[in-house]
Amino acid sequence: MVTYKQAGVDIKKAEELVKRIKGMVPGIGGFSGLFPIEPGRYKKPLLVASTDGVGTKLKIAQLIGKHDTVGIDLVAMGVNDVITCGAEPIFFLDYFATGKLEVGVAQKVIIGIHKGCLQSGCILLGGETAEMPGFYKRGEYDLAGFCVGIVEKEEVIDGKKIEQGDIIFGLPSTGLHSNGFSLVRKIFSEKEQRRLGKELLKPTKIYVRDILSVKSVVRGIAHITGGGFIDNIPRILPEGCQALIHKGSWKVPGIFHLVQKKGKIGEEEMFHTFNMGIGMVLVVSPAERGRLLSRLPQAKPIGEVVSGRRQVKVV
Repeated sequence: MVTYKQAGVDIKKAEELVKRIKGMVPGIGGFSGLFPIEPGRYKKPLLVASTDGVGTKLKIAQLIGKHDTVGIDLVAMGVNDVITCGAEPIFFLDYFATGKLEVGVAQKVIIGIHKGCLQSGCILLGGETAEMPGFYKRGEYDLAGFCVGIVEKEEVIDGKKIEQGDIIFGLPSTGLHSNGFSLVRKIFSEKEQRRLGKELLKPTKIYVRDILSVKSVVRGIAHITGGGFIDNIPRILPEGCQALIHKGSWKVPGIFHLVQKKGKIGEEEMFHTFNMGIGMVLVVSPAERGRLLSRLPQAKPIGEVVSGRRQVKVV
């Protein structure tokens, strides 16, 4: 007789993991998670949802055996997308998949997810741990996250009010965040990845609290993720509006210069792949400049909206 354990799936390990993370996930053990919406708080609420992963940044975490920050990255990628329309993230769910469950590793990842949820003000409502022998190599795992937020219909930020003359502000990133790592891994050898591991694994900045503090004065928000400046900013621009980004208006962190030099990468490709030190872009009218900076003094004016085809020009 062949057992499930002999086939490579150890249910007792999964049960041990549940015991270890029980305090972080309300109602863990059920088939689904419940989240109450406070009656009367919203007149016309809209639910906002996003799903994402961490990408091949996970390969570096697995290479150097550091698993405590990629969970923050996972949450950040979801909540930073949800906040772009002005929605407040309310709950998050995760999916952890591996060939052979290592309870200690999974626990570290989920602790990171929990930290990310605390930083963004949402709760880790539930998740799934999948042990799939033969699907992943030993020591490998993958992550996916699912975030739900809520926003009053009248308070949705969609970029429709953006107009020529508006100012583009950038909020500093903490480094590479979670994009462009397939290129990073192609450029740097495994030895170099180990040496640079601390820098490469800096967790993605979570911008939720910052943006909630200024959302009443913002006309458009772009999360600078995959596609960099070139693909992401046009997503919020109305027809007839073009974004001019002044590349010398903020200090680009050294890791981007290192990547560019080592890989002999052109400037356009850098701005099309990486965040270049700006993780979130906010568009405001000139009249609201002072209010924005009074609440977010770290915001950098990095460009303006001008007449033209809906695109980004880095000048």
